[in-house]
Amino acid sequence: MTGFGRGEAATDEWKIEIELSGVNRKQLDIGINLPSTLSELEGEAKRLISEAISRGRIGGKVTLSHTGGTSSHLVFDESLAQQYIAAAKTLSEKGGIETRLTAADLFRAPGLFKIEECNASADDLRDPLLAALNEAVAQLTSMQESEGEHLRSDLLARLDAIMGEVDVIRELALGVPVSHREHLRKRLQESGLEIDLNDDRILREIGLYAERCDITEELTRIDSHAVQFRSYLESNEPVGRPLDFLCQEFNRELNTIGSKANHADIAQRIVNSKTELEKIREQVQNVQ
Repeated sequence: MTGFGRGEAATDEWKIEIELSGVNRKQLDIGINLPSTLSELEGEAKRLISEAISRGRIGGKVTLSHTGGTSSHLVFDESLAQQYIAAAKTLSEKGGIETRLTAADLFRAPGLFKIEECNASADDLRDPLLAALNEAVAQLTSMQESEGEHLRSDLLARLDAIMGEVDVIRELALGVPVSHREHLRKRLQESGLEIDLNDDRILREIGLYAERCDITEELTRIDSHAVQFRSYLESNEPVGRPLDFLCQEFNRELNTIGSKANHADIAQRIVNSKTELEKIREQVQNVQ
């Protein structure tokens, strides 16, 4: 499911900002962009996300900024400066010349001053990073849960529509043997054959047909699948894959009913049911 989350944390010198975005995908795919100084924490960050999210393409961006003033500072080698000053004084005394050394002269002296960048430590920033990531994940999953509520309502409505068709199929199935009997009698009459409809052979044929077109087991399994489907929708656990499996089972039972019943009205109800089921299967791909 789709969603967005943002989190941040700070230390005395550093601020971490994280943005997570999630889009629909059947499997879980996590990509997180960390600053090079924090790259060793990528595995731990991905594990934290995977513990909360089981499906979708999750993209993450981590920004690290220095808050303790400038991100670099000037380093002054005082010991080396003292050596420069002592050398200038010795040269003045021994050479008999006046050597005036100013601060500006020292800035031009090689090796006396240098600029060092402030480098972040992954060990020091591990806890702030995970805290910011937890906040971002919480916001992301909250948005997904809100979407999930709307998705649950849609799935239940479509499931109710399928079960409404199944109830009609259940009633129509009762008349299938009778319809077959009437059709058989009509064909016999049209053939001009003088056959008693109470003949054991005809009754046996009708009985065998009634047994072949019996869909009681399929209807019972569909009822069971519907109960399980509703149960999963009320669960707080990841149910995307179980729901996907149940959709396959629904489809299998509907196909079997259509082939066994051999009845025009039932076939139309099967088409209606499979149309709704296909919409359910598309939506289920987005469920965690």
